Amino acid sequence: MASAAENRRGIVFMLAAMSLFVINDVFMKLARETYPAGQAIALRTAFAVVVGFALVFAARESGRLVMAFRPRVLLRGSLEAFGALTFIWSLGLMPLANITAINMASPLLIVALAVVLGMERVGWRRTVALTVGFVGVLFVVRPGADSFNAAAIVAVLSTFLVACRDLATRTIGDDVPSTVVSLTTTILVGIVAVSYGLTEEWLPIWRLETVYVALAAVLVTVGTFFIISAFRRTDVGVISQYRYAIIVFATLLGYLVWGDVPDLFAALGVALIVGSGLYTMHRQRVRPDSNLKLARKPAA
Repeated sequence: MASAAENRRGIVFMLAAMSLFVINDVFMKLARETYPAGQAIALRTAFAVVVGFALVFAARESGRLVMAFRPRVLLRGSLEAFGALTFIWSLGLMPLANITAINMASPLLIVALAVVLGMERVGWRRTVALTVGFVGVLFVVRPGADSFNAAAIVAVLSTFLVACRDLATRTIGDDVPSTVVSLTTTILVGIVAVSYGLTEEWLPIWRLETVYVALAAVLVTVGTFFIISAFRRTDVGVISQYRYAIIVFATLLGYLVWGDVPDLFAALGVALIVGSGLYTMHRQRVRPDSNLKLARKPAA
């Protein structure tokens, strides 16, 4: 059991990570106002790869880079790559708070996928919570409403890919360093982005938006460090709940930068997603037979 001081440190790191991830999204959304999705991700990847290699060598784990070719590491990276592409594509067309709320439904999808794959059994409580959460997603997406478009569908697809990625992450052995997994993922994201970019018309990079992308790359890297640190020697069940603070940050920045204010349906949907997600995590923590308990030390 972690001490109160260790949990407080973990909460601070988690809140820092969520704020950095949202600011990254803000910069990427600003860049998407000019750049097509593939080019925006490819440029961010170019900066992130440099940072990723620096972290590998700083951690003296260059000798373990060969682990990047393990099938499960490549699978995880591929899912992340397509999840990033679909997220950034939708990010340019949706309010920041809405797409963030949809993305936060991934823990619910993880449970649903685990049930389908026979990895987890759920009782009526979690079944109700999952149903409420998915209703919340429908409130945010609103099929049939004027706000419903292809971006909303792609955002849901992105969330599904994120859930698959997180399930794949659980299968990676603890002997594979997080730095290697992160660098592999970054490179695969770049490959997918450049491949998709062949269908786009790329723009000259000597513009302000490139600075936004570079800042986003740094923020993502630092945010990843903070989120890993948040789970070191802490009560993971306590720390994980603060992940949903990202929705508050996204709503605030969406209003300050673009003047976006979630309407009543979107706000209700966000509340349902957050509430069901928190309850689902609680049930996983208290049920002794749950196979989806968060490990004290996160998988690589």
